[in-house]
Amino acid sequence: MADDSLTPSESALLIVLMAEAREIPNAELKSRYSIDLKKPSREKLNRLRLVASRQEGQRFFHQLDDEGWVAVQKDLDFDSPRARALGSALTVLHANLRDRVMPRTEFQSLGEMFARSETETESLATRIRSAYGRLATEPRAWVKLASIRAQFDGVDRAELDTALRELERSPDVNIVPESNRKDLSEADREAALHIGGQDKHLLAIGV
Repeated sequence: MADDSLTPSESALLIVLMAEAREIPNAELKSRYSIDLKKPSREKLNRLRLVASRQEGQRFFHQLDDEGWVAVQKDLDFDSPRARALGSALTVLHANLRDRVMPRTEFQSLGEMFARSETETESLATRIRSAYGRLATEPRAWVKLASIRAQFDGVDRAELDTALRELERSPDVNIVPESNRKDLSEADREAALHIGGQDKHLLAIGV
């Protein structure tokens, strides 16, 4: 019979996915959190409905599944022999967040506290990723910021700029200037994002 108990790394993954409350690619899990979700753990977590995964080409994307939101309400094992202090710190943080912080809020569960609604509370950065996915012909394809902005009529320009700058810090995101300025339309110039002393016009997402 398969061992359904979670390893400390798998428990930590659930906490990361809870806090992010969005779909995260394997590459981002590894680069930002040093979590390398291998096939045996992925298949176990999928089977237990703790994590939902999907494959796009050679890439995997993960988010907390229904049972995962239930699991983060319970005690999790973070006790790793190679990182006992970190495991103890995460145990205390998780317990206090669940048992002391959350009861003082309007939320009934950690799921309510962290989950983002697709229609109302989803972060702009996540919505930009979704818009890019609709517009790009393939991962890492360049998409004009003018095309991205057209997907967000009614969103405050400053808020969208802040979200783009936040997104630009992700390891799988590039925002660059158009190298041939003669190809820029007035709409392209208007849609430019000013970062690091440059006007940037093109967005690419993918690893």
